[in-house]
Amino acid sequence: MSQVNIDQVIEFLKSLQDQICQTLEQADGEGKFVEDNWTRAEGGGGRTRVMTNGAVIEQGGVNFSLVSGDKLPPSATAHRPELAGRSWQACGVSLVIHPKNPFVPTSHANVRFFIAEKEGEAPVWWFGGGFDLTPFYPFKEDVIHWHQTAKDLCQPFGDLIYDEHKKWCDDYFYLKHRNETRGVGGLFFDDLNAWGFDKCFDYIKAVGQGYIDAYVPIVNKRKSTPYQESHRQFQLYRRGRYVEFNLVFDRGTLFGLQSGGRTESILMSMPPLARWEYNYQPEPDSEEAHLINYLTPTDWLIAE
Repeated sequence: MSQVNIDQVIEFLKSLQDQICQTLEQADGEGKFVEDNWTRAEGGGGRTRVMTNGAVIEQGGVNFSLVSGDKLPPSATAHRPELAGRSWQACGVSLVIHPKNPFVPTSHANVRFFIAEKEGEAPVWWFGGGFDLTPFYPFKEDVIHWHQTAKDLCQPFGDLIYDEHKKWCDDYFYLKHRNETRGVGGLFFDDLNAWGFDKCFDYIKAVGQGYIDAYVPIVNKRKSTPYQESHRQFQLYRRGRYVEFNLVFDRGTLFGLQSGGRTESILMSMPPLARWEYNYQPEPDSEEAHLINYLTPTDWLIAE
C-alpha cells in the first residue's frame, strides 16, 4: 500500500488553484482574481480568490483551504461513526463560476482530501470531488464535449469509472423538491481510497485538469453570444435553483458551517444575483422550455 502524504496533496492543490485562476483570467480577458488569505481559530486556513464583474465572469471563486480539528462535526460522523474521537485534517480546492452571459453555463468543481487519525490506529483517509455543469440555454455539443472530457480522464482508471461517477453526480446534484437535476451533471465521487494513495491521488490530478479542459472551451465558444434582457431574467431565475441546492442539500456547505469554517468562503458559491418567481412556467416550445429536456439523468455519449 502506497504511503499517505498529505504534504504532496497540499502542494498540488495550491498549484491547481493557481492554474485554474490563470486559465480563467485568460478566458475572461479583463477580470482578475483577488486573493483573501484567512486563518481559522480551531486550526488551519486558506486562500480565497474571487473575481467580480469581469468581462465574462460576473462572479467566481476558486478556494484553497486546509482545516483541522480535534473533533469532527455531526455532518461528517453521521455516515461515518467510526471517525468519532479522531483528530482530522481536510484540504481541497473548490470553485464555482457564475458567468454574466446567460449562454455560458455556470460550473462547479471540487477536489479534496480528508484524513482522520488516532494514536495507535491506522489513519482513515479518502479523496473526493468532481465537477458539474449548469447551463441555462444548453447546446448539446457543449454537453457532449463536457462528458467526453470526463469519460476520457476516467478511462485510465477503469472502464466503469466514468459510468459510476457520472451516476453518482446525477444522483447527488438532484433537487428532490423540484424533481430535476441541478444541471447536466459530470463526475462526483467520495470516500475514494480503494486504489491506494498514489492511484487515488493521480485521479484527483486528472479531475482537476479535466475541469479546465472541459469548461474553458465552452466559455470561449459562448462568451460573445448576443443576449437579451429576457435571457438574463431567465438566467437569474434558474440561479435560484443553484441557491436552493447549496443551502438545502450540499454536504460541503454543511460540513464547512458545522466545522466552524469561514462563512464568506463557504458561501462564495452563491450567485451575486438570483430571483424567484411564483409558479413560473416557460412559454411552450420556447428556448426556456427547452432546458427541461436537459434536467434528467441522460447518457449524453450514446450514439444517436
